[in-house]
Amino acid sequence: MTQSAAASFQLVRTPVRHLVRTAMVRDDLVGWVVCGRKRLATPRGDITFAAGQAFILPRATQWDLLNEPVPGGHYEARLIAFAPQTVQRFHDRFGQFAATPALQGCASADADDAFVSTFSHASAALLEPEVSDAVREHRALEVLLLLAERGVVFAPMQELGWADRVHRLVSQRPHAAWTVETLAQAFHLSASSLQRRLSEEGTSASRCVRDVRLESAMALLQGTNLQVSEIAARCGYDSHSRFTAAFRKRFGYAPSHLRP
Repeated sequence: MTQSAAASFQLVRTPVRHLVRTAMVRDDLVGWVVCGRKRLATPRGDITFAAGQAFILPRATQWDLLNEPVPGGHYEARLIAFAPQTVQRFHDRFGQFAATPALQGCASADADDAFVSTFSHASAALLEPEVSDAVREHRALEVLLLLAERGVVFAPMQELGWADRVHRLVSQRPHAAWTVETLAQAFHLSASSLQRRLSEEGTSASRCVRDVRLESAMALLQGTNLQVSEIAARCGYDSHSRFTAAFRKRFGYAPSHLRP
């Protein structure tokens, strides 16, 4: 995954059919299925996105996702997640879409020539370390504008909850030795105050850290060729067996399942 202040890019590429249960979409997300199929479980039934289609998911939603490779091949999708301030910048700059209802569930779009060109332009900027944040934001806004002209608009930015703030902090360094004390210090709070605020949102500091580490591990397993032991270390696990146990408990299969 490549991150900037404006947006982040992630490549998902795997030869293994796998389900990701209750995947949390933390930022507004646009994904382009390049190869294989993605299925989303919804209350109204499964929705399938084939190669050549885009799926669009709003922030703060949860989904059961099934990634299916083509027979004898692989599954590949390219994702751009938009930082809340970028979505807000879009609304500030393009007021003509104020009357367009914000996306509530999921949406689809054809990955036609215009989409592929705009999406690829933004992805290239996010992947190139020499590109400035201003250019990256501009390219990300181009994707949002393209979608808005097709009737898909994300909701304006709202104040982040404390769980979101912790998730964003930990995601910058998932390998660090995070404790409630170090997290609270970063927010200029006491440990008890941070725990109380997280408890009011139905979570805890340790759960936030664990969620981010396992989500980061899934992204690395899907998008890189790193060894499982290296991924465990990058995500804050000094024990391979503890990492495997935690990953299996969260996703229902061992990390090695994605490394055939």
